Parts: sequence; C-alpha cells; structure tokens
Amino acid sequence: MSGIKVHPSAIVDPHAELGNNVEIGPFSIIERNVKLGDGTIVGMHCLITGHTSIGKKNQFFSGAIIGSDPQDLKFRGETTYTEIGDENIFREYVTVNSGTGEGTKTIIGNHNLIMTQCHIAHNCILGDHVKLANVATLAGHVQIQDYATVGGLTPIHQYVRLGSYSMVGGGFRVTQDIAPYVLTGGEPLANYGLNQVGLARAGFTKETIQLLKKAYRIIFRSKLSLQEAVLSVQQNLEQTTEIKNLIDFLTTSTRGFIR
Repeated sequence: MSGIKVHPSAIVDPHAELGNNVEIGPFSIIERNVKLGDGTIVGMHCLITGHTSIGKKNQFFSGAIIGSDPQDLKFRGETTYTEIGDENIFREYVTVNSGTGEGTKTIIGNHNLIMTQCHIAHNCILGDHVKLANVATLAGHVQIQDYATVGGLTPIHQYVRLGSYSMVGGGFRVTQDIAPYVLTGGEPLANYGLNQVGLARAGFTKETIQLLKKAYRIIFRSKLSLQEAVLSVQQNLEQTTEIKNLIDFLTTSTRGFIR
C-alpha cells in the first residue's frame, strides 16, 4: 500500500484494509471490518463501520455514516454487510445501513450521486448512475435500477422498485413501483409520460424513444388491463431490449405500480 494519508485526529482500526492513495480526514473513524478501495477519500467527521466493503475512488463528505446497524426492530445483531462499488459520491450526512437477516447485504453499485442527508436503509439495492437528491429517504428493501433519479425530500416505501431511467419529482411519497423510463410526480403520484429529457441525454435514439412512447400509451393511457396491455405490446411492437425490460418489470411487480 502506498500514498495513504490519515489525519492525526482520525481513528483507523489496525485491522481495517486501506487501498493505495486512500485519504482519511480529521476526526473520522474507520472500524475493524472495513475495506476501502484505492483512491477513496473520506472527509472529516465520517464513520465507516460494520462489515463494509468499498471500491475504488469513492468520496465521502463530512458527517457520512456508512455501514451502521439497521433501524429495524427485527435486527438482533446478526452479521450483515454493506457493499459499495466504485466512483460513488456520498455528500454530507448521508447514512447507509447494513442488511437485516444473517448474511444479507445493502448493495450500492457504481457512479452514483447520493446528495446531502439521504438515507439508504437495510437491504436496499442501488444499481449504477443513480441520483438521489437532498433528503431522499429509502426504506428497507428498496431497489433502484440504473440511471434512475429521485427528487429531494422524497420518501420511498419499503420493497418499492424504481425502474431504470425513471425519474420521480421532489417531495412526493412513493408507495408503489415506478416503471422504467417514465416521469412521475404529483399528489396522488401519477405518471406524466416518458422521461424524454433523461432518455435523450443518455443517448437513446429517436426511434427507441418513439417506440417507448407507443408502449407507454398502450400500458398507461389505454383502458386495457395489465394483461391485455402487455399482450398488445408484445403483439404489436418490436421486442427490443427496452420493451422487454419494461414488460418484465411490470409483470414482476409485487407491490403494484404507479399507473
């Protein structure tokens, strides 16, 4: 290991594993069962605890608490884990809890932006390139797929899923799944069409966006049942990767989805 910088006021357990060029800021604490990948920067007054594995080039701003015990009355001190990939940003006072249930995990992928005071509860799974705006709060077992965006001050109910490239506006309570590619907001929560700006910025072709628009109209704007709508999409539209992803998401929903 080389290039490690630990502020004199920081406390790092000698059993913690630090990669090359890791930096630990003033008054931060890195506990025994923590692994920090190369180039990770931990700011001041952070706590990284529990059985927590963190990949390369992550950045933790002041006051972040990562890998702490879940806020779950079922938790009985069993061994659970937190796994974080590469190149994520955790802004000030973000909290991430480990799993509930022996051997379970909270998992965060790569290139995610978790803004100030967000909370990611036990057993959550985040993909890649997810954005959580300030004070977005995830209850246990929430799943957020790649490139989804959550607005600020948005609470998400336990077991809810957010599909890839979806976006939910700030300040709205999410109690059911949000389908891939859609823009959601309002009270009560409703879909407002495709997340066209997000899709265009992500490099989706005009043809793909138009195809998703057709699927959206069938699923969300017709009066067909879900089974009828899915059958119509399968019979009348090209079965691209995006269309298959949309159908699979909706047909595997256990909490129901915003429609």
